[in-house]
Amino acid sequence: MSKSNLAAKLEYQGEPTVESAFNFYVRDDKVGVIEINVPGDKQNTLKEEFALQFDDAMNEVRAAQGLKGLVICSTKPGSFVAGADINMFDQLETAEDVSALSRECQQALQQLENLPIPVVAAIDGACLGGGLELALACDARIAADSSKTALGLPEVMLGLLPAGGGTQRLPRLIGIAKALDLMLTGRQLRPAQAKKLGVVDAVVPADILVEAAAKHALKLTKAPKAKPDIASRLQNIREEAMSLALEENPAGRKLLFQQARKQALSKTRGNYPAAEAILDVVEEGFSKGIKAGYAAEAREFGKLAMTPQSAGLRSLFHATEALKKETFVQMGVKTRDIEKVGVLGAGLMGAGIALTSVEKANCDVRLKDRDDKGLAAGLDYLHKFYDRRVSRKVLTPQAAGRQLSRTTTTTDYTGFKSCDLVIEAVFESVELKHQMVKDIEALGNKDIIFGTNTSSIPVTKIAEAAKRPENVIGLHYFSPVEKMPLLEIITTEKTSPEVIASCVAFGKAQGKTVIVVKDGPGFYTTRILAPYLNEAARLLGEGVPVRDVDNALLDYGLPIGPVTLMDEVGIDVGLKVGPILEASFGERMALPDASQMMQEKNWLGRKTGRGFYIYDEQKKKGPRPVNEELYAAMGVKPDKRMDPAEIAERCIYMFANEAAHCLGDGILAEPMHGDIGAVFGLGFLPFTGGPFRFIDQVGIKAFVTRMGELAERYGRRFEPAPILVEMSKARGKAKQRFYS
Repeated sequence: MSKSNLAAKLEYQGEPTVESAFNFYVRDDKVGVIEINVPGDKQNTLKEEFALQFDDAMNEVRAAQGLKGLVICSTKPGSFVAGADINMFDQLETAEDVSALSRECQQALQQLENLPIPVVAAIDGACLGGGLELALACDARIAADSSKTALGLPEVMLGLLPAGGGTQRLPRLIGIAKALDLMLTGRQLRPAQAKKLGVVDAVVPADILVEAAAKHALKLTKAPKAKPDIASRLQNIREEAMSLALEENPAGRKLLFQQARKQALSKTRGNYPAAEAILDVVEEGFSKGIKAGYAAEAREFGKLAMTPQSAGLRSLFHATEALKKETFVQMGVKTRDIEKVGVLGAGLMGAGIALTSVEKANCDVRLKDRDDKGLAAGLDYLHKFYDRRVSRKVLTPQAAGRQLSRTTTTTDYTGFKSCDLVIEAVFESVELKHQMVKDIEALGNKDIIFGTNTSSIPVTKIAEAAKRPENVIGLHYFSPVEKMPLLEIITTEKTSPEVIASCVAFGKAQGKTVIVVKDGPGFYTTRILAPYLNEAARLLGEGVPVRDVDNALLDYGLPIGPVTLMDEVGIDVGLKVGPILEASFGERMALPDASQMMQEKNWLGRKTGRGFYIYDEQKKKGPRPVNEELYAAMGVKPDKRMDPAEIAERCIYMFANEAAHCLGDGILAEPMHGDIGAVFGLGFLPFTGGPFRFIDQVGIKAFVTRMGELAERYGRRFEPAPILVEMSKARGKAKQRFYS
């Protein structure tokens, strides 16, 4: 294997050798191989300084005599190329700087397309963003049949678009509609899905991947790239005819893009400019030609990188990466191995915890409920999950069966003594949770960690029943557990560092982004959610129509309206949590008067078929009807028209202000934890980066002033948190921000 020309030049010049991320060699069958392995990193990511290294490798390819093909692969386990290193953006100051980066990447990858020999990407592990764009510049793609292999263009999730030609190559490979779906959602494909969609040409066992890619390269004959036969990839005649009508002529494409814009706008509400930019760039490439498409891609990439939305989304990415390394305890604290988990309660939350413990954390689970009916419902939840995995060809029936067999059930505590961790997921009753703590301790295993999934009761209060309170900790999951990314861990003054570290490690093993907060009524997430939902309910009590409140917050950027959320959570849940919070925090947590009335009428939300909305399961289309009887029961007429911005600000500012209260009260250790908790657990305006970054964007002084105005109009509950008042008076801009 030859040393790179760049490294040789540096040695000749007396500079220290730079280890290249790209290594080229020629096999005996005259197929060249470029191996990718970024020195010192766990994942291969594209960095700005790789441009010269890649050029050097390509020069070696072009200079090789008698080369019949080229394979590009990775020698880093579980990582083909996981995308670009987004730290690059923090070092670039202008849109033009970022656009230049895109053009440089396009030009580098064009070298692959211009080679006179077949080029095959051998994909094992993460092939995302720039990694997939690298693969798309090849003539074919072979994927390893591995659970670690995933393909996608997730740039939209960072407020960006693909910038290495992906907006132009992918639609020409699999069709416009399918490519837009991947780019606008950022979803990732498993190997079988990628094969079915036409993104990869074959799926083979990982141990023969490079050999299979080399053989595939030898079979290919290099010819001008023909227009893909999109029709051959479609599943039926009707789909084929529709695709040809929409994608194969200008009028059809115009209609396709109109429909795509309408659908995208209904989801983004104009808060995510990257989605609209992706549509514009793809359309320009088809209407004006691929060169114009590349130019538009680079131009819009630069613009998007400078938007506050991208900055906010990138901050979330940086935060999640930082939290992957965070233990939340001092160095040297040992963790306990958690291999067997007990779950008390087989409802939706308990079943979800059991499922995630098996599927992600690779643990055996003992699931308990009070009767066989409850256990059957929990097991049915697991069966449906694995049935979906099998139907999507993510798992074989045999593999699904093995996973299902790892959860066993009981109506008593048989089998719980050997558990390393027991998590209770029952309804909010202090007495019941106290009894469970006592029952688990009575089994005689002094090392069992007791985790409570309470959403409001102070963990300290639950731990009062424990002989070993150092083993008691709060593990607050969000529903549905297998989909929601956050785990909020709550510690008491007595929780041991060993237990904290063990639960943090367990949460990460479950695939969760973990934050650790101090104990208190409502902890962090429940506490900041309560005033937000209460304010929405107060707006209804003033006569603002239900749908107006929901729509105002949806337009502002929330993924679900607050009124709909109250119905989903359940009015009765709010009634249990509300008094606990009001007793501690007073007026700003007081429940609206309507809550008790709705419980008396059994209007508890979706669970009872009626809440603020009516839930008719037979109704499949159109907006859900409002429960019009609600207004009369509340004694109001739904005729008050209020500026949507005023509606949204009243709710969102209460949300963010309570986050600041939590930081000031010491519930949070730092703002970043609060931003992650609010976004990943509750959906707080992801494009802002979270409540603390939101306050920074508004400006501390402006936020405090606005809260003062709202307090004058609507009451003392809007008084700004003391920490905000203090920061607003500080000298120097750095002290008037949560983030520098």
